[in-house]
Amino acid sequence: MKKFTLPKDGGLIEAGLPNGIKHTFERIPAHIFEDEEAASERLADKIVEAINENNGVFRLGLTTGTSPLSLYKALVSRHKAGRVSFKDVEIFSIDEYYPAPADEYSRNRRLYADLIAHIDVKPENVHVPKLTETHDSTFVTEFCARYDEMATGLDLLILGTGDKGQVGFNEFSASEKSRTRTVLLPYGSRKRQAKNFADNISETPDKAIAMGISTMMSAKKIHFIAWGEDKAQVVKSIVEDEMNPDCPASLLQRHENITFYVDDNSASLLTRNVAPWLVGPCEWTPKFIRKAVVWLCEKVHKPILKLTQKDYLSYGLGELLELHGPYSQINIKVFNDLQHTISGWPGGKPNADDSTRPVPSNPFPKRVVIFSPHPDDDVISMGGTFIRLAEQGHDVHVAYETSGNVAVHDDVVLQHMDTARELGFGDRFDEVKEIIASKKPGQPEPRALLNLKGAIRRAEAKSAVRSFGLNDQTNCHFLNLPFYETGGIKKGERTQADIDIIIKLLQEVQPHQIYLAGDLADPHGTHRVCTEAVLEAINQLQGEAWLKECHVWLYRGAWMEWELGKVDMAVPLSPQEVIKKRHAIYRHLSQKDIVPFPGEDPREFWQRAEERTENTARLYNDLGMAEYQAIEVFVKLF
Repeated sequence: MKKFTLPKDGGLIEAGLPNGIKHTFERIPAHIFEDEEAASERLADKIVEAINENNGVFRLGLTTGTSPLSLYKALVSRHKAGRVSFKDVEIFSIDEYYPAPADEYSRNRRLYADLIAHIDVKPENVHVPKLTETHDSTFVTEFCARYDEMATGLDLLILGTGDKGQVGFNEFSASEKSRTRTVLLPYGSRKRQAKNFADNISETPDKAIAMGISTMMSAKKIHFIAWGEDKAQVVKSIVEDEMNPDCPASLLQRHENITFYVDDNSASLLTRNVAPWLVGPCEWTPKFIRKAVVWLCEKVHKPILKLTQKDYLSYGLGELLELHGPYSQINIKVFNDLQHTISGWPGGKPNADDSTRPVPSNPFPKRVVIFSPHPDDDVISMGGTFIRLAEQGHDVHVAYETSGNVAVHDDVVLQHMDTARELGFGDRFDEVKEIIASKKPGQPEPRALLNLKGAIRRAEAKSAVRSFGLNDQTNCHFLNLPFYETGGIKKGERTQADIDIIIKLLQEVQPHQIYLAGDLADPHGTHRVCTEAVLEAINQLQGEAWLKECHVWLYRGAWMEWELGKVDMAVPLSPQEVIKKRHAIYRHLSQKDIVPFPGEDPREFWQRAEERTENTARLYNDLGMAEYQAIEVFVKLF
């Protein structure tokens, strides 16, 4: 099933462009692919080619974590097809917790489960810096020195990176002279790893054995890999910025044979994507012209209609002037283009001239389905637009794709059971308390407990949409897609069973508008899986008459927003609508104040959502548009 990516719309014309020009701003050459699968397929070919051309033992270093999973899959498929043997390959892992925990918690569990178990590598040729017990410092130092000697001068080293530039537990302020050693894991790193230890940081190891930067530098060739929009900033730092110990991966810029394999999303902040006109010739589509003009406005701190010819020429936009000038004409076209994205009628305004509006007037009212990956993404991400659609008379349905049950704290469940007891609806408090006490770290939660947590989230979701006037019995749909229901943080694979559930709903409603989460950050995340499932369902429904009038709109979550160069519809919110949206988010009490998986952002969801939409309104205002309290923006997929 195809991975979700946004269609290209203009940009750098790379055909025939010499590599020296294409990589002008890059200290590490970046190879950009449509998605992680395409990048992994190409990298797997390079690895297979290197193994097959090698005489003797080939020494391959591999990163831990989830980044190499698609690469493992590609290597396994090539081995099964008879294209490569690993009998003469030695594999070296770059890190492991110290002391090493049980296999299911090991840093290298995916290396063994997804690669080693499926290829013909000799067990004695798999090397992991693993000590299962605590030893005295002399023993550990000697162990690290022996491992370092074995791992020095690898033929090829594959590395991933954390979102702060960590590489193999070489963290903030790492030394470029470091060798294999034990390291203390900082709190932030342990917090990130806690998801693999039942989200219990007290059970998360505080030490590891890590290959050093200097050891990595000794490899003959290095390939970095990174996928997803959440890696975009760190990819830019590693590829384009100066070396900085605070971004340890950037220290590897000194290597003479190093490349970076990235997907479109992780490469989104590289100059080749942000300002490709500074690199070479471009394809100037209307949206791409808007992107360039918005970028220029931010550089010179001017609204669109105040840009001058000198501004364009001073910032590398001479080609745009030559092909589409004069500058005054470009200014007016882009101003009108951006202004026409603004609409207070996301479902279309009845009996109005819709020639410059993002949504057609007819039919009116429209049937709308809002797909929400979790039971609160609808109100967090597009609550104001949801309000508009409902109040303007459209037949709005919301489909909660997953139960969100694992994101409810045990204490919240007990509070609900205690409330039921106090209200006289039955006393099952002690029974539920015993179920909670029976939980085992690393194991799926008991189904009875998951059912209670799912019920809590359903009630919260219904309460939120009732505040918009929605009928929670007929227009709320809880899909409970099977891929999510593993009882743990790690989810299952998306299957036809998930898609069939979505197909059934779409056939029942036959919507004119579909709203989907457009988050591109985590290639393996729930939002992305849910969106790809809906798109696959739509693909399988091709030929249905109602689909000809159906359009798909993409919203963003609480963390990121669409860049204005991509926006097709901007829905302004009044101060009253912002408050109404906030109150709807409040209804999700189990997610308030004690969000189970908040990352490093301490803000609550309503705060993230408000600051995001208010910032978008400021951007529109800075470009010379009308001033609004907040704006929610959308990209039209088709």
